[in-house]
Amino acid sequence: MFEVDPKNGRAIPPELYDEPRWYACYTRARHEKRVERALAERRVDSYLPLVQRERQWKDRRKLVAFPLFPSYVFARFAWRHVHDVLTTPGVSTVVRMDGRPAPIPDEDLENVRRFTKALVETGLEPEPRPFVREGQRVRVTNGPFQGVEGVVAEQRGTRRVLVGLPVIRQGFEVDLDLSVLQPLR
Repeated sequence: MFEVDPKNGRAIPPELYDEPRWYACYTRARHEKRVERALAERRVDSYLPLVQRERQWKDRRKLVAFPLFPSYVFARFAWRHVHDVLTTPGVSTVVRMDGRPAPIPDEDLENVRRFTKALVETGLEPEPRPFVREGQRVRVTNGPFQGVEGVVAEQRGTRRVLVGLPVIRQGFEVDLDLSVLQPLR
């Protein structure tokens, strides 16, 4: 028996309806931290990857935590509880593909966690890029980004690694030596 999504009338597979999965929640602009707190208050497991960036004011410099993916917070819930998430102040919608819920595989979210941790440790600032599907998929074998998987991209004659989430079509690039990259199938 398939449940029907009242928003679009499409059937939702039972494994999505009953089992908790990670989803990308699209938020109002600059509401990511508030949404994460509100989801926690509702006892919904959530994750907001943050990176530190130095900002200059007239009188001082300060490190400020910014979302790695602006306007997105990741939440883990069974689709039967989507109403609780959608009624959270600041949440606009839950990302769907072709009108159906678009769960994020656990390994993709874990990859984002490793990437964020490496960014914090190195202090590097990644360059936001739209996520592309073409190119060789690789895993970093050495250094602070060890274990992170991504796609090799070529830009202006240099090879870079693109790490991102296809579900929300966003990614980030960093320069890495090709010697630390292991091709994946």
